[in-house]
Formats: sequence, structure tokens, C-alpha cells
Amino acid sequence: MYYACQLVILHSFVMIISQTNDMFRTQNLLKSRCNADGMGNIRKEELYLASAVLKIPTKQVKVLDHPDFQDGFGKVWDSNLLASIIDKETRLHSIDLVITFDDYGISGHCNHRDVHRGVRKLLHDSSRKHLEAWELVSTNIVRKYIGPVDIWLSILFSRHQKSGESHCLLNLDPRKSYSAMAQHSSQWVWYRKLFVAFSSCSYVNTLKKIE
Repeated sequence: MYYACQLVILHSFVMIISQTNDMFRTQNLLKSRCNADGMGNIRKEELYLASAVLKIPTKQVKVLDHPDFQDGFGKVWDSNLLASIIDKETRLHSIDLVITFDDYGISGHCNHRDVHRGVRKLLHDSSRKHLEAWELVSTNIVRKYIGPVDIWLSILFSRHQKSGESHCLLNLDPRKSYSAMAQHSSQWVWYRKLFVAFSSCSYVNTLKKIE
């Protein structure tokens, strides 16, 4: 839901990009199959359908069904284990750039924040000097729901950052984001439809480099 904008732009709940021979290949790694309501298998298939809309081959989408990474508030994900798994996946696929949540996690969801901590731990504790990580910048409640109006505010934010430390990504085809989210039929309820329609995340993403 939060990364559809980037996936449309790059055309290739953390997104991992690998760069090989000047071509970008998106490796989509979902840390949980979202089994909070016992619908993990259904939501896994819905993810594949959404990825197809975004032109991401199924073989490049990996859903990790780990007993320690079950979706839900109050279920803390271990940052050391997260770092270990992300390290393994990035090495396996020769990945040199990771995109994840920032320390607030857009919605404040504890699992989003846990993933951020896992990626940050990997960067700080490993010898992966050539691995870059970028975080999706959270906004305040007003900016979050003003839709495309936030494009200009996001551009202003990026301009006030140091050169090369922030990038503003504009989605020129928000209808594709909406279509991709519609594939998640088990979760496609009225308030999520409104979220995708009015959320600034559907129109613009600001990425900030994690140091």
C-alpha cells in the first residue's frame, strides 16, 4: 500500500532493489504474509496478483512465513533476526540498495518500525560497505491525506536536505497503484479505498538515505 508509488515508478511491507549491468531489478521481500486474521494464504496470493499488475515477476516476490514475524500490534519483531535475514537475501540476490520504512513507519505500526530497526542494525553491524538503505519518509496527519497536493510540499522538503541524501519520487500513473491495491480483495474495504485515493503516498514518495 505504501510502496506502490515507488513500484510504479521503478517498474521493475520492505522493497529491495538490485542493480546489475546498469539495469534495475526489483526484488520484493515481504517480511510477513499478514496472517493476523488467519488469512495468510489468501493474502499471499493477493500479493502475487498485485505484483503482476505492477509488472513484477512472481519469482521476484518472496513472502517470508516466519513464526517470529507474525503480523499484529504488540508482536515485536527481533531486529537481530531481521538483520540476519535481510543480509542473507541481499547477498543471495546481489542486492546493493534497500528501501524500507523510517523509524515511524508511516502509520506508526510497530512491525513497520521493527523492519526499519532491522535494516539499520544491518547497516551498522555488518561489513556491507557497498549496501545502501533508504527510508520512506513519514509525514504529519495533514500532509498524509491531502493527496497530490503534497507533491509540492515533498519537493520543498527534498530541496532542504543535503544533496544526494533525499529523493522525491512522483507517481505519474496513480491509477495503477489503485488497481494493484484492488487485487488485495480480502482487505479492499471502504476505508482502504479512501486511503489509496487520498493518501499522499499514492502520488509522491520521499526517500531519505539512512546513514
